[in-house]
Formats: sequence, C-alpha cells, structure tokens
Amino acid sequence: MLRPLRFLPFFLFIFLLDISPLYSQSGSSGTYEFLNLTNSARVASIGSNFLPVRDNDVTIALANPSVITPEMNNSLAFSFITYMGVNYGYAMFAHSFSKAGNFAASMQFVSYGSFTEADASGTITGTFTASDYALNIGWGRPLSPHFNIGANAKLIYSAYDTYRSFGIAVDVAGTYTMTDDVFNASLIFRNIGYEIVPYTAGNHEPLPFQIQLGLSEKLKHIPLRFYEIFTDLQQWDLTYTDPNNPANQADPITGQVQTKSGISKFADNFMRHVVIGGEITIAKVFAIRLGYNYRQRQEMKLYGKTGLAGFSLGFGLRIKMFNISYTRTTVQAGVPNPNYFTVAVNLSEFTKKK
Repeated sequence: MLRPLRFLPFFLFIFLLDISPLYSQSGSSGTYEFLNLTNSARVASIGSNFLPVRDNDVTIALANPSVITPEMNNSLAFSFITYMGVNYGYAMFAHSFSKAGNFAASMQFVSYGSFTEADASGTITGTFTASDYALNIGWGRPLSPHFNIGANAKLIYSAYDTYRSFGIAVDVAGTYTMTDDVFNASLIFRNIGYEIVPYTAGNHEPLPFQIQLGLSEKLKHIPLRFYEIFTDLQQWDLTYTDPNNPANQADPITGQVQTKSGISKFADNFMRHVVIGGEITIAKVFAIRLGYNYRQRQEMKLYGKTGLAGFSLGFGLRIKMFNISYTRTTVQAGVPNPNYFTVAVNLSEFTKKK
C-alpha cells in the first residue's frame, strides 16, 4: 500500500533546518565538473541532476542509463540552458536493437564564451575561448520485469585557450520498478574514469566521481509523483565553515564562536545529501514540477537575504508528438537565474498510420 506521508518528515525537516545560522559550502578539487551539470529541464525542476523513474522519457536517460527502454526507440531530444552567462546543453538520439539492447547517444557541450587575453603587464593581446564537450553512448537492458541495468561510456574533451585535456569515464546504474510503476529506485555510480591528457603535463586530476540513490513514488489515484534524491554518498561531510560569515566569527567581548549542537550538525550534513521534489500531471498533457535542494540553498543564500535559493519550478507540455519542458531555478538573489528548455520527440510517431 502506498504511504505518501513517508515524505512529510523531509518537508518538515527542511523548514526546521532552514532557520540555521550556519552558512557554508563545499568546493571541488577535480576536473570535468561540467559532467555533473543538470542537462534536462524536467530533471532540473526536481532540483537534482538525475531522476529515478522509468516512464520512457529519453531526456532523463543521459543521467540515468538504466531507464533506457525499447519504448525510447527513435526518440530525439535537444536541451539548451542559460546558466549565469554560460550556455550549455545536449542533443540525444535513442535506438533499440533486438539482441544488443537499447542505446542512447548524446553530445554534451558547455560554452563559457569569449575572454580578453592580456600579458603579465596588463597589455591586451587578443581574445580566447573556453569550452567542454562529452560524447556519451548509453546502454540499457532489462534483467527482469522489475530490474533494469545501464551504463554510459564518455569521451571527454576540454579546451581553455591553449590548455587542452582529454579523458574517459563511465556511469553504471541500476533501477528497480514495481509492477504498477508506483515505486522506483535507482542507484548510480557516476564518472568513474581517468584524465588521459591533462591540461598541464604530469598533473592528472580526479574526475567528479559521485554515488547517488534516488526514490520515486506515485500516488495510486492522483497523478502525483514524489522524489527523494540522495547525492554524494561517497562523502559524508559536505560542510564548509565560511570565516566571513558573521555567525562564524568570535564574539568581540567573550571571544567565543557560536557553534551547533551535535544533533544540529548531523541534521545539517544529512540534509546536504537530500533533494526532494514532486510533479503532478494534468490530463496527461500538462505537468507542474517543483523541487528543493537544501545543499544548494545553504551554499548560495546570502547573509540576511535567503530568497528562494535552492528552489526550482518547471512545466511540461505535450503537443501531439512533441514533449516540451521548461524550468527556472533560483541560485542566489541578485544573479541571473538558470533557464532550462528541452524538446523531445519520438520520430516513429511520424510514420504511424492514423
């Protein structure tokens, strides 16, 4: 029996934690971080970079290859994102083979734009560009009516002015689905790979490896689905104490620094691994989606002005053979917010007889 109230503690937990005075963030020490960017408008609307659902949507197959199904055969998708002055996106095509399985090929790109080049004295010498690319070949196959496996193979190329880098990576994923599609669970190991050609000789950097677990549950009599995404399971502590935060500075009189209790620290760190969201579908043609990313909110909100950082809102519309999705996420008050636009179509529907 479906028990949607299991999600209620997470919603309550969020707002209790959101009054926390601790503002912190964690950074990265590796390369090819663009591989973890969200590429699908539908996925972005939930606040994460992958979805644990098997409903034949080719736009979520890039991040979760275990949901690649035969029903995606001849599906084509394009996605374009404007992200605070950076443009990125992908193009994807899926095709199925009776013996080999189901495949989805895609090309990701990130264009950082053009920059002014200058020498050590400040004299302008010209301009240069920076960009990242990844060619992905995804494969998915059912092992049983309830369990699917999948993998992505990635060829990665990065060019920043005269600096070039080339690498390879794979994703490995598995998805469990109940018979009536009420419940889905996905486990993903992302970006297992190696930087073959580094930007500078001898300086090989690690890839942004990540372990993710996702759960989704659909109400039986209402077209509403809830999501719980658990991210960065390979690393427990995702906190960073910002010394510029007034809450982290010593009291000028007592010299003491405000600290959190053990339970509060545990709760804050736990929630940095959690993303929650939901989507409701109206008449099978229109969807409304909402997501909340606690970690993003804690890392990006401004002191004294939290705004809607960490929240995302999206819509989906089906017009004949086309599925169109749009999402707007809030990163931080006062900065341009990312906009995600995705279009998908199954080319086989053009050849079907009326």
